[in-house]
Amino acid sequence: MSPESEPPDPVAARRREARENAEYHYAAAARAAEAEARRTAPMVAAFAEAMRSAGVEPSRLRAVPYSGGGTLRTDVVGWYVRRDRRAAVGTDGRWYVLVVAPSLRGRLAGVHVEPSDAPLQVGAGGRDGESVALDVLLQLRLDAGPDFPS
Repeated sequence: MSPESEPPDPVAARRREARENAEYHYAAAARAAEAEARRTAPMVAAFAEAMRSAGVEPSRLRAVPYSGGGTLRTDVVGWYVRRDRRAAVGTDGRWYVLVVAPSLRGRLAGVHVEPSDAPLQVGAGGRDGESVALDVLLQLRLDAGPDFPS
């Protein structure tokens, strides 16, 4: 029997279709994330410039471990934008999520935090009342100036 005349394997066909669907949705999510990053990056960079222009001094940022116990020093200097200190903007105009894996080495030597793409909706998927549009959050933080609650 030749391969052309063999009946199609329904299990293999379902797997192939599922893989193609997953690849399609992954690519669509990646395109959406890239578009969001193109919209938010200028907002975050403008916020850093506005904070410098307003004379608000940046500080060495600290990260919170997933377990929530204590804080760890980071290599980032900038401004916290959330009261829980889990997000900040660095002096480099980049967005930082300040939640890290707990580690003894991090407690002793500090941690390196990589910048990430800022979301349009900060805190989306969290508890009620914790979600806020990025532009609103940055404006509220800028309006608070040096008196931002810690």
